[in-house]
Amino acid sequence: MASASLGSTAVPRAGEALGAAVRGEGSAAHPWAAAPALTAPPDAARNLADLVHYLCILHGRYPGVVDHATLRTTDPEARGWLANAAYAFAGERAFLARLAAAAGPVPSTPGAADTDAVVQAQRHAIEMLAQSERIGCALGAAMALVLDWAVVRRALDAAARRFGLETPAYAAPDPVLTEAVADRFAGASPTTGRALLFGARQILAQHHGLLDLLEARAQARQAAAA
Repeated sequence: MASASLGSTAVPRAGEALGAAVRGEGSAAHPWAAAPALTAPPDAARNLADLVHYLCILHGRYPGVVDHATLRTTDPEARGWLANAAYAFAGERAFLARLAAAAGPVPSTPGAADTDAVVQAQRHAIEMLAQSERIGCALGAAMALVLDWAVVRRALDAAARRFGLETPAYAAPDPVLTEAVADRFAGASPTTGRALLFGARQILAQHHGLLDLLEARAQARQAAAA
C-alpha cells in the first residue's frame, strides 16, 4: 500500500507544508474522489456503499487517530486543537455508522477477500502511526486526517443524499487555524516539523491508497457485469 518516506530536509513552515501536502497528496488529488461514477447513476449506490464501509474500517472505531494523538501530545495549544478535533470526529464516526446501516451490505465484488486484507493492513498501519512515540508524528497524522476529511465529506454527503439521510455539519477546526497550530508546534524544532509532516503524509498516502482500491473495485464490478 502507498507510503511516504521520512526525509531529512528541515521544514521552515510546517503549517504551509501541511496544507500543500493535503492538497497535493491527499484525497483531493485523486480522480476517484471527484469522479462522476462515484456519485451519479447507474453505479453510485454501490460505489458509495463501498466507500462508506471501507472508511468505517479505517476510521469508524473508537479510539481513532485523533484520540490516540491526544494521548501522545503535551503541548497545550496542540491539545486544545486535538480536543476540538476529537469532538468533531466523534460526530463523524456517528455519521459513518448511520451511513453504513443505510447503505446495506458491502457490494459483491471480485477479489473481496484480498480487498479486506489490504484495508485491514491499512487500518493497522494507521493505528501504529497514530500511536507513534516520535514527537509530532501522531499530531501530524491527526491534522492531515481532519484536513483531508473535508474532501471525504463531500462523498459522504452524496452518500447521505443517496440513502435518504440528513447531513450534519462538519465541525472540524478551521484549516487556517490548523496550519497556524502546526507552525507554532513545529517552530522550535526542525525535527518535530519533519515528524509532523511525516505523520501527515502517511495518512494522506493511506487515503490515496484506499481510493485506488475503491476505483479498482468499481472497475471490477463493471467488468463482471459486462
